[in-house]
Amino acid sequence: MPLQQKVLAISLSIGLLILIFELVRRRKLREEYSWLWMLTGVIIFVLGIWYDLLLFITHLVGAVLPTSTLFFFGIFFLVLINLYFSVKVSTLTNQIKKLAQRQAVIDNYIEEHRKECE
Repeated sequence: MPLQQKVLAISLSIGLLILIFELVRRRKLREEYSWLWMLTGVIIFVLGIWYDLLLFITHLVGAVLPTSTLFFFGIFFLVLINLYFSVKVSTLTNQIKKLAQRQAVIDNYIEEHRKECE
């Protein structure tokens, strides 16, 4: 790997790690989600330093070029992120539905007791 690409990969991974720490510190990103992004930054850092590992993974996967391997795992990562957030959205939707139903029952109860008091 040319030195310029190696420096770019390492710089981007360190920048990503710093950004993640800063987002968690400012409470813009929850800790439960930060581990996945931290892992991504560390993997980019390791592959930037240890190019032979990327070549080994490329041969293991059966790809011709290391860039093909990176694109494959990048797309796979995005699919996993989408699946994870779809599960989270589904869970939140169910929770909102239950909360709305409970609120409707409480509102009905309060309204009935107001009528009895009048």
